[in-house]
Amino acid sequence: MAFEFDHLFICTDIGAPEAEPLVSLGLIEGSSNTHPGQGTTNRRFFFHNAMLELLWVYDPEEAKSEPIHRTHLWERWANRNNGACPFGLCLRPATDSSDIIAFPSWPYRPPYLPETMSIAVGNNSNVLTEPMLFQTPYGQRPDRYSAERLQPLDHPVGIQEITRVELVSPTANNPSPELQAVIDTNQVKLRVGAEYCIELGFDGEVQKQQVDFRPGLPLIIRW
Repeated sequence: MAFEFDHLFICTDIGAPEAEPLVSLGLIEGSSNTHPGQGTTNRRFFFHNAMLELLWVYDPEEAKSEPIHRTHLWERWANRNNGACPFGLCLRPATDSSDIIAFPSWPYRPPYLPETMSIAVGNNSNVLTEPMLFQTPYGQRPDRYSAERLQPLDHPVGIQEITRVELVSPTANNPSPELQAVIDTNQVKLRVGAEYCIELGFDGEVQKQQVDFRPGLPLIIRW
């Protein structure tokens, strides 16, 4: 069964001022969306095959409520600068009709989804030293969105497709079965590092360019 990388979220300060260096680099920001009942909202950047989401909690009570609390989104966000891994990694099936999940999971039914729909969340969602893992049943390449959902994909900096996702983590030597299953899909790489960071490679990284957004944002982009 083949899977694709759908999107990455990074927990940020309220309002995601960390997005401004991305805009300055030459990325055009897409629309934001709020998650009613989950207590989170975002700023988003779309590429031809995937999306980068900067996420924050705007309503702590919603984020702590049923059924949200099992995701530990509140704890992850609140402790993003205090030892918690600030990332979430989302996969999608490579074929539209597949219901196979890439990793051991539980069905998450947030209030903003229809009652018949759920998101598969990794059973390691309580392990805050690893990224939140989830798989969306409705994921799609942004360059295949319908007309009413289209987002800006042509960025002045010239990057188009995410071709490498690498998680740097101080706990990489001992991944959970759920995280190992994601690594085994070959959509995400994992290596040891002193601090949490995500490296996103674009378009095969043939131009040998890179921007390091740390310390404000634990992100390195290479293209």
